[in-house]
Amino acid sequence: MSGNSSNKISVPQSKAAMDRFKMEVASEIGVPLKEGYNGDLTSAQAGSIGGEMVKKMIKSQEEQMAGRQ
Repeated sequence: MSGNSSNKISVPQSKAAMDRFKMEVASEIGVPLKEGYNGDLTSAQAGSIGGEMVKKMIKSQEEQMAGRQ
């Protein structure tokens, strides 16, 4: 899942985990994401993957923070 994106992963070692997470989310929401080129996806499909990833990451962080209090 590489491309010409300007997004950079802050911790390079996490790239594989983020790729797995992206594939998992795409599968859950029914977007036909595949390894490699995905130019056939609509903007809405691609955006829904990213949006759902952010929701899941925020939820996870909120749960972690609630557990610390």
